[in-house]
Amino acid sequence: MKPIVIERPDGRDDGEDWTENYELLPGAGNVSIILESTSQAGVGPRLHQHPYAETFVIRRGSATFTVGDDKVEAHAGQVLVVPAYTPHKFSTGAGGYEAVHIHANARFVTEWLE
Repeated sequence: MKPIVIERPDGRDDGEDWTENYELLPGAGNVSIILESTSQAGVGPRLHQHPYAETFVIRRGSATFTVGDDKVEAHAGQVLVVPAYTPHKFSTGAGGYEAVHIHANARFVTEWLE
């Protein structure tokens, strides 16, 4: 079997200012992913939850996460796992943010709480 390569839709190859959502990945990946890169501070999704775990692999910058009743200052080089059915949101830090968000499901299933 050959590997499957998915190219960035806008053709850039620098990894900057990139936000893309991928569902139903070829090859039966059984995960969906969000690739996010921003130089902006103070951005992020409002409070929500999923019926599966979400894993954040933080590659650059930082973000303040609210996970349940806890606040977590997460930064580059860390991996944060939010358990299924746990309300969460985040706001990017002053130096921006780059991360891979891995949803443990082939499709995104999101319940918005605010």
